[in-house]
Amino acid sequence: MEISSATPAISGASATDTTDASGAASTITSDFETFLVMLTAQLKNQDPLNPIDSTDYATQLATFSGVEQQVKTNDLLESLAAQMGTMSMSQLSGWVGMEARVAAPVYFDGAPITVIPVAATTADAAYLVARDESGTEVQRSQIDLSGGPVTWGGVDAQGEPLAEGVYSLSVVSMSDGAVISDQIAAAYSKITEARNDNGNIFLVLESGSEIAASQVTVLRESG
Repeated sequence: MEISSATPAISGASATDTTDASGAASTITSDFETFLVMLTAQLKNQDPLNPIDSTDYATQLATFSGVEQQVKTNDLLESLAAQMGTMSMSQLSGWVGMEARVAAPVYFDGAPITVIPVAATTADAAYLVARDESGTEVQRSQIDLSGGPVTWGGVDAQGEPLAEGVYSLSVVSMSDGAVISDQIAAAYSKITEARNDNGNIFLVLESGSEIAASQVTVLRESG
């Protein structure tokens, strides 16, 4: 079905009609008013001896209606997404100041830190190893293979308090005297910032570590 603003002649259904119908659908998507003008011109200029089949009109109107509804749906989804983003930030504001259980370095300020060490299943011995920011081991203590929370007091091998700062707490699992795994342990760290980055939620811990919110397994009130 060919429509021309220069000549009023309208031919009957043909292969050209199918191509133009596809083009019309694209026009509808970009400009509803243009589609209505074209449809009106089509009605005015059709050949009275070979009128356009009413089903063609029904198809075009259905296409117009479908595209219009899709655009409205897209607008609604964008609005809902914006609202959800606002809600997420509102909810995340409650996370700031709380303690998150996560496998990441911790900030030691003199207060004991709760650690949840998990040894390898094949280990016959396991140790909680503390390393400072340079990676130097500053303390090592044996832990129970059965697991469960332990309290890291932040003292060195001589029992002297360590300096404030960021420490990495790892579980070193051993079997027959050989190290079989060295994995950072999950511990509770205070959340200082929550950020929504294009729908992805990131948290900044007191240690300065930045993690995805999905890495957090437990939240609790600070202290």
